[in-house]
Amino acid sequence: MAASVISCRALSSFRTASRRQSLIPSTIPFAPFSVLNRPPPNYEGHVPLTTLERGALAIGAAVSSLIDPTRPDLIAATGEATATPYFIYRLRDAMLRDPTGRRILRDRPRITSTTLSVSYLQSLPQNTVGRIYAAWLEREGVSPDTRNDVRYIDDEECAYVMQRYRECHDFFHALAGLPVFMEGEMAVKALEFANTLLPMTGLSLAAVVKLKPAERQRFWNVYLPWAVSNGLKAKELINVYWEEVLERDVDELRSEMGIEKPPDVREARRIAREKRRAEKAAAKAE
Repeated sequence: MAASVISCRALSSFRTASRRQSLIPSTIPFAPFSVLNRPPPNYEGHVPLTTLERGALAIGAAVSSLIDPTRPDLIAATGEATATPYFIYRLRDAMLRDPTGRRILRDRPRITSTTLSVSYLQSLPQNTVGRIYAAWLEREGVSPDTRNDVRYIDDEECAYVMQRYRECHDFFHALAGLPVFMEGEMAVKALEFANTLLPMTGLSLAAVVKLKPAERQRFWNVYLPWAVSNGLKAKELINVYWEEVLERDVDELRSEMGIEKPPDVREARRIAREKRRAEKAAAKAE
């Protein structure tokens, strides 16, 4: 009987001690996300950022890329830092609402010199999408391998959406026949902003201050109206499965997408130069 009482008392003491132990805070406190305590990356190359870091990156990269617009890493960082929390999700949802967009998200194709054979594209008939794209790459001295990998977007699927947009950018150039120098680049960025709403594409238009007066006037009067009109009325450019339309007629694809080809920038520059020369010659003759 005494042993039974001792046993009951011991069990009661153990239970009381257990309750007290449960009230003692853990010796390893929960550490919130901070500069010194980052969560693991969500995909290869991912760098998680705090809200403060993301804001600082957006401002710093945007200002620096305006000073030096030849830095693709700064432009890429600006695009990623300003795309969340809303804009990249809107673009992802636009893909999810479209049958082709959903297939792209499922297949995850990449546009590189490995996945697209330039020699094959050059062998296609004259007015096909692939031939136009290959000719544009050669004329502008551009390679599809120059696009930076996404690093600062947390959601893995949205990171792919940004990567896809980035790798499709040269197709937009080729489709419109616009060059890579600043005047043509700004026209494409304006088209992308009207179509995708990605903030970086709109912020890029601040570079208009770097254009010469004649170029700036041409941008305001010709290329910006073209970009806004076509970007708003066109289908979502992100939903084009470029790998599947390479053999199609480029004019047919433009018509289907709702994109009109703008005036040739190089030709517009040539005409402007000849006009200036003629005016100078006339002034000297007087």
